Amino acid sequence: MAEVGAHLTGAPAAADTPSVFEAVAQDSLMGAVKPALQHLVKVLAEANPARYGSLWRWFDEIYVLLDLLLQQHYLARCSASFSENFYSLKRIPMGEGTRQPLATAGLPKRQHWKSLLLLVLVPYLKGKLEKLVSSLREEDEYSIHPPSSSWKRFYRAFLAAYPFVNMTWEGWFLIQQLCYILGKAQHHSPLLRLAGVRLVRLTAEDIHALETKLAGATSGQTHSFTSRVQLAARKALGGIAFSLSTGLSVSVFFLQFLDWWYSSENQETIKSLTALPTPPPPVHLDHEPSSALLPKLKTVCPLCRRIRVNATALSTSGFVFCYRCIYSHVKAHQRCPVTGYATELQHLVKLYSPES
Repeated sequence: MAEVGAHLTGAPAAADTPSVFEAVAQDSLMGAVKPALQHLVKVLAEANPARYGSLWRWFDEIYVLLDLLLQQHYLARCSASFSENFYSLKRIPMGEGTRQPLATAGLPKRQHWKSLLLLVLVPYLKGKLEKLVSSLREEDEYSIHPPSSSWKRFYRAFLAAYPFVNMTWEGWFLIQQLCYILGKAQHHSPLLRLAGVRLVRLTAEDIHALETKLAGATSGQTHSFTSRVQLAARKALGGIAFSLSTGLSVSVFFLQFLDWWYSSENQETIKSLTALPTPPPPVHLDHEPSSALLPKLKTVCPLCRRIRVNATALSTSGFVFCYRCIYSHVKAHQRCPVTGYATELQHLVKLYSPES
């Protein structure tokens, strides 16, 4: 009867093993944090491109460094990632029976580094691959390569194969979760299996050991100069990681709300609620250095100073350029060359004249 109840609740029969709901919830926690932080940085970058533009351009790299610091701190301190510790879970090496090491004992070095790489590096590489695919799709749609280009044939084959690769990856996770629900697997995620660990709930002994360790770290003293330097560096890194984790813990629900608010399902509602009137033309350009870019003839491109070819307008500013000129400029600088407004490739609008 207990086994039937465990299956109905989506949890394996072992008492120390978390249910599938706990396991999936801790996975989705970090998945909700990054998009919300990314949106906040994007708002800052659009409000002040000169100051926060580099922060937006290097967001992935900055985030992965902070994530590395955060996960390293929690793996070393309590044998769990940030999200796993948030849900009172810990990692133990595979093969451990009824005797489980305390959370403060840490993971063996092999499992520790494998866990750290899989927690930080795999999401980073997956995100970069998704951005690459999105970029290649845009280039394929507006490509200036000739049809017989070997490079074009290559990335078209890559774009055709990517959905099947992604489906295989997601299917692997789905099958693993189904096996976990049915009690046929000890892991809900293939990444845990690759790291050689499994998740269990924290016990009262674990919580007591964590509190004792934290109290001992604050009261311990060393007399060696080298030891003091190492301790100071460790405390500084631990303090940064603790500040990050505390901030995330306090704002996690707010970040999840932002993730929901800016999800694709709510975009139409948000647009209707926050729609702004179309701004007037930038007449101030007549008195600023930017106006020097504007040619006297209306049919001349402000960038190449020649008669426009394949006239293309920017929806962010309304100015018209050659397609090749403005595509290269926006891809390199993400802004309008005349007004400096933040601009992306999807803001390019092809213009058709009666003659064409």
